[in-house]
Amino acid sequence: MQLTLDGRVALITGGSKGLGLAMARAFAEAGGHVAIVARGQEALAQAEAEIRAAAPAAKVAAIAADIATAEGCNAAFAAAEQALGQVDILVNNAGTSQRGPFPSVSDELWQNDLDLKLFAAIRLARLAWPGMQARRWGRIINVLNIGAKAPPAEGAPTAVTRAAGMALTKVQANEGAKHNILVNAMLVGIIESDQWVRRHAADKRNITWEEWKEEMGKPVPVGRLGKPEEFAGLAVYLCSQVGGYVTGTAINVDGGRSPVV
Repeated sequence: MQLTLDGRVALITGGSKGLGLAMARAFAEAGGHVAIVARGQEALAQAEAEIRAAAPAAKVAAIAADIATAEGCNAAFAAAEQALGQVDILVNNAGTSQRGPFPSVSDELWQNDLDLKLFAAIRLARLAWPGMQARRWGRIINVLNIGAKAPPAEGAPTAVTRAAGMALTKVQANEGAKHNILVNAMLVGIIESDQWVRRHAADKRNITWEEWKEEMGKPVPVGRLGKPEEFAGLAVYLCSQVGGYVTGTAINVDGGRSPVV
C-alpha cells in the first residue's frame, strides 16, 4: 500500500532541520505541498532546496517567522495561505529541550518554553481550525516527547509544557472529530537530530559521532537511536488516506524507551 497525501497542504513549524525537515520531505514525496516555518533564513533556504530536489512536483514555501509570539504565528499562517492557498495539515514541531533542577528554572525560562511549545500550538491550531472545519477535513499533529507521559526529575519546564500539549491534543481531538479534524500527538524518544549533534559536539570525551550514538542507544530497548525518516513515516500515515480512524492518541516513537504505554 502506498500512502498518499493527494495534494494536501501541510504547515510544519521547526521545518528547516531535524524531524521537521524529515516530515516536510516525506509529505512532499507522498504528494503533498509544504510550508516550512523557522527563524533562520539560511537553514530555510537549504531545507527548501532539499525538499524540491526530493519532490520536484511539490509546492514548497519557506517562511521565516518567530512563532513564540502571536504576531509571528499570524504572519506565518498568513504567508502559508498566501503561498499555497490553504492549510490542511498542521504539524506543531518547533521547540528544543529546556530542562534543569526545578528551583533554578526562572519565570523567564518557563514563559519562553510555554510560548514556543504550547501557545504556538494553540495559536496556529486556532488559525487553521475554521478552514479545516469548513472543508470538513483537517489533520493536526502535536510533536511532544515521552516526558509528557512520564516526567523525569529535572524535567522542567519541557516535561510540563509537553504534558500540557498532550492534554491540548485530547481536547482538540474531542472537539474536532465531528468535523473530520483529527488530532494526534507523536512523542519523541531519542531520535537523530540537530540537538543530539550539538550535544555530541559539547561532549568533552573526544569520541566519534558513531561511538556517541552507540552509547546513547544502549538504554533503548531496540538498541539504537531512531532515524528522522522513521518518525516522518508515522506522520505521513496519520495524515494519509488510510489514517482516517485515528484521533486523540499520543503515540510513543521511542524504540520502547518510555516506561509507560
